[in-house]
Amino acid sequence: MTDQQTSFKQSLGLLDATMIVAGSMIGSGIFIVSADITRNVGSAGWLIVVWLLTGFMTITAAVSYGELSGMFPKAGGQYVYLKEAYNPLAGFLYGWSFFAVIQTATIAAVGVAFSKFLAYIIPGVSEDLVSFSIGSLNISPAQLLAIALIVFLTFINTLGVKGGKTIQTTFTVTKLLSLFGLIVFGLIMMKPDVWSANWNDAWHLRELNSTTDYTMVAALGAIAAAMVGSIFSSDAWNNVTFIAGEIKNPKRNIGLALFLGTLIVTTIYVTTNVMYTTVLPMQEIASAEKDRVAVAASIEIFGNLGTVVIALMIMISTFGCNNGLILAGARVYYTMAKDGLFFRPAGHLNKFAVPQWALWVQCVIACIWSISGRYGQLLDMISFVVVIFYVLTILGIFILRKRQPDAERPYKAFGYPILPVLYIVMGITFCGLLIVYKPQFTWPGLIITLIGIPLYYIAVAAGKKTMTTG
Repeated sequence: MTDQQTSFKQSLGLLDATMIVAGSMIGSGIFIVSADITRNVGSAGWLIVVWLLTGFMTITAAVSYGELSGMFPKAGGQYVYLKEAYNPLAGFLYGWSFFAVIQTATIAAVGVAFSKFLAYIIPGVSEDLVSFSIGSLNISPAQLLAIALIVFLTFINTLGVKGGKTIQTTFTVTKLLSLFGLIVFGLIMMKPDVWSANWNDAWHLRELNSTTDYTMVAALGAIAAAMVGSIFSSDAWNNVTFIAGEIKNPKRNIGLALFLGTLIVTTIYVTTNVMYTTVLPMQEIASAEKDRVAVAASIEIFGNLGTVVIALMIMISTFGCNNGLILAGARVYYTMAKDGLFFRPAGHLNKFAVPQWALWVQCVIACIWSISGRYGQLLDMISFVVVIFYVLTILGIFILRKRQPDAERPYKAFGYPILPVLYIVMGITFCGLLIVYKPQFTWPGLIITLIGIPLYYIAVAAGKKTMTTG
C-alpha cells in the first residue's frame, strides 16, 4: 500500500449522511439557548414561533442546497457552490471564515460544553476550577478536557472515514432516542397549572419582566436577537455537503439527507421547547442557572437524578456533534488546497484516503479557541456572517440556472422560486435587524471575513510564484 491515496472512497450511505446532518446540528444549544430566547420574547407562544421560524429557514435552505449538491457532488460543499456561482474570491472568503471561526470555534464550544456537563458527574473537571495560568489567562480542567476530546476525535478521523462514520451514526441515533425519551417523559409529567399559566398569555411579545411592550420595530429586533441562539443551535446542517466525495450516489443521497436530517432535528427542537413549557414556568425557563433549561426541566421530571440524566445526554450529544464537525470540516480545506488557496499539504490524502494534514491544522485552531475561552462570543458574532453566506449560496441557485440552464440537475430546489426567495428575504431581514439592534453581533464577524480579501490575493500570488518556479 502506498502512503497516499489520490481520491476519496465512497463509503457513506443515506443513513450515514442523514446522521451527519442531524448529529452535526444537535450539540448543546437545544439544552441551553431557550433561556435567552425567553428573556427576549417573554412568552410561550413566541418561544415556539422563534424555533418554528428557525426550523422553516433551516429546512428551506437545506432543500435548496439539494440542487447545488446534485450539480457539484464533490468535496467542499458550500465553498464549491459559492466559487461556481460567483468567483473564487467568494468561495475563499467563506472558506477562510469557516477555518478561522465558523467551524473551529464551534468545535471548541462543543468540546467545552462536553466538559461542563461531565463536571456534574466528575466535579474535578469543572470550568470554575483553575489548572494553571498563562499570564492573566486561567486554564480550567474543562478546557483541557475539551482539547483532549478534540485531539482524540481528530486522531480517530485520521484513520479513515469508517471509524468516524461508526461514531457518528451510533452517537446520533443514541441522542435522538434520548431526546425523544426526554420529550415523552416531560409530556407525561406535564403540570396542568404550569401549562395553563404559560399559555394563557402566550402571544404577549415583550422583554420578560418588563412592563413596557415593544414597539413594532423593536419587536422585530427582539425576535432577530432571540434567533441568534436558535440559528446557532440549528447550524452545521450543511456539513454533509463537505464530504460529498465520500457519499454513495451523492446526487441523490445528499439532497435527501439534507431534507430528512433537518426535518428530524426541527421536529425534535420544537417539541422539546413545547415540553419545557409543560413543566417549567416561563420565569424559570428564563432564569435557569447558567441558562441550563434542560437541567431544570429534567429535575422537574426525574427529581435529583435529572441532573445526571441531562449531563449524560449532553455528553453523548456533544461527543457525536464534534465528531461530525471534525470529520466534515477538513474536506473544505482539502478542496481549497487543491485550488491553490490553502496550505498545500492540506490537499493530500493519507493511506486511509482522508485529509490528515487538514484534520490536524483544524485541530490546532480549535484547541487555540478552547484555550482562549472566547469561542462563545465569537459564535454570537459569526451568526450574522453565517446567514449572509447561506443567503448568497441560495441566491447562487438563481445565478446558476441562468448561467448554466442545461446543466444536469438530478434534484431541483423544492418550491423554487418561492421558497428560496422567501429564505433570502428572511435572511436579509434577520441580518438587517441585527445590524440595527445588535451591532456587537455583526461587525466583528464582518471584520474576520474581510480579512480574507488580502489573504486571498496573497494566496493567489503565492500560487503563481510556485507555478513559475516549478
